Amino acid sequence: MSLLDDLEAEVAQHWAGQSDGAHDIWHIRRVWASCQRIADGLDAPLDMQVLVIAAYLHDIVNIPKGDPRSKDAAQLSADHAVAWMAARDLPGQEAVAHAIRGHSYSAGHPCETLEAQVLQDADRLEALGAIGIARCFTVAGQMGAALAHGHDPLAQGRALDDKRFALDHFETKLFDVAQTLNTAPARAMAAPRVALMRAFQVALADEARI
Repeated sequence: MSLLDDLEAEVAQHWAGQSDGAHDIWHIRRVWASCQRIADGLDAPLDMQVLVIAAYLHDIVNIPKGDPRSKDAAQLSADHAVAWMAARDLPGQEAVAHAIRGHSYSAGHPCETLEAQVLQDADRLEALGAIGIARCFTVAGQMGAALAHGHDPLAQGRALDDKRFALDHFETKLFDVAQTLNTAPARAMAAPRVALMRAFQVALADEARI
């Protein structure tokens, strides 16, 4: 079995019975694809084995948003990855753990390696563009939030509240995410995604406002 097949099997086995459209095997595969695309645009060596393991196992412990334990998910995923690698006598365990810890927006761990920066960028690209919009509204639905405030969808006369209105999350977090990207290839990938989101934000506000 190849390393990639082994990782696919681990995710499938560990997530058996779970249903989360925002964090599924396709999210994992997209993150890995973005890691490769970012790496191709960098003029620097990368440990691709560290990167593929970190990409596939970065969300292996998936705790729902809103759960107070969710802030610990990255550390728990890093611990899981280290145990998985140790069982296979694979090198680079701390490098993988560091990258996984660093991908989390809420945990705020610094990314001190290029592999960690690439994984963080690839995961944050998932919060942008059409995929980012779809994932935002999927999670908002899981948390019971409305699509948008019907009278003031752009929060021009009220405080933003993304726990109640999904569209508010664009301003409270998602546009900020685009400003945190580490690498030039990721920033280039993000630019058209942000433009699409801004156009969608205006269109949804126009249609939702009554």
